Amino acid sequence: MPDHIADELAMFRQTLREFVSAEITPHALDWEEAGRLPRSLFARMGGLGYLGVRLSEASGGAGRDFRYTKILVEELVGSGSLGIAVSILAHAEFATKVVDRAGSDDLRKRFVAPAVRGELIGALGVTEPDAGSDVGAIRTRAVRDGDEYVVNGSKTFISNGNIADYVTTAVRTGEAGPRGISLVVIPTHTPGFTAAARLRKIGTHASDTAEIVFEDCRVPAANLVGDENGGFRLIMQGFEGERLVLSVMICAQMRLMFDAARRYGLERDVFGHPVLGFQAWQHRLADVLTTIEAAEALTERAVDLYVRGEEANSEISMAKLFSAEAAVGVAHDCAQIFGGSRYMEENLIARLQRDSLAFSVGAGTSEVMREIIARTNGLVPPRKAT
Repeated sequence: MPDHIADELAMFRQTLREFVSAEITPHALDWEEAGRLPRSLFARMGGLGYLGVRLSEASGGAGRDFRYTKILVEELVGSGSLGIAVSILAHAEFATKVVDRAGSDDLRKRFVAPAVRGELIGALGVTEPDAGSDVGAIRTRAVRDGDEYVVNGSKTFISNGNIADYVTTAVRTGEAGPRGISLVVIPTHTPGFTAAARLRKIGTHASDTAEIVFEDCRVPAANLVGDENGGFRLIMQGFEGERLVLSVMICAQMRLMFDAARRYGLERDVFGHPVLGFQAWQHRLADVLTTIEAAEALTERAVDLYVRGEEANSEISMAKLFSAEAAVGVAHDCAQIFGGSRYMEENLIARLQRDSLAFSVGAGTSEVMREIIARTNGLVPPRKAT
């Protein structure tokens, strides 16, 4: 990496770290309890340029590569609230990147540019009550009526669902299966749009999550992203970036848990000695550190391929699979050293432990990751002719 790029990345990390320390971390517990982030945080981050690092300059973004998003994820996770990182990235990456990449100039002007500034908040609407990993099975339908689409259906587990101003929504415009899916941007003020009460989750409490319903929502046909019935490909392309975000998120959280466990183990005395004075705990955390280093190496390899524009679907899936599966064990071992305080909500390690449970599901389950790895590495034999 050229020195000037390394220096720029280091400066970006330092200024972002100072911002998170001063303006996010002190409020993390309050936002966890509130179950959502304040709009003022999006406006503040937008004003400082943090919401558009990977979006095009034409949309008001910085036009940088994924290395900047990686730093954004890592520093937000450092606040101690995974939900904060989830909510910000759902807006800054998942809901906006696909519109920036494939949408019309008009869509970028009406939705992406205000999102970069933090004036509008976005959400991505794909998952449905009966269609999660199987995106091709979605039922929410958009029927063309003149210059509009009439949308009916529902989505669930939608991050930012209650606070979003628009939802980049997967809809069925054609035949059954993947080839009949489109993406449409639906403003939440559209008559017939309803965001249900916030879904109560085990973790990531600061990230608002909702079920949303469309009842005869009339949306301009101009809000179509890309080609009609071409949405599945766009969603799959977006999933690569989303899974890479999750991989970075998991590694950052595991590192945060390890650091907390190491500090506690050095400070806490048991039977007249620091907890880490006992070899059993030295070895246990040595295993944890080895696992984290392996996850980070896989993730860094995937990031490098992705930034260079090379095929990275398999490597991203491997990084996501390994990290997500490892996180639960790492969380358990790091939390165990805290004894009874690991169950106290005000304790950082307690929140990090319960938040780790979602990693093997978000952005594609571990089972889907294994399927991608198998298919892209010649592990699936051809079907025999019948």
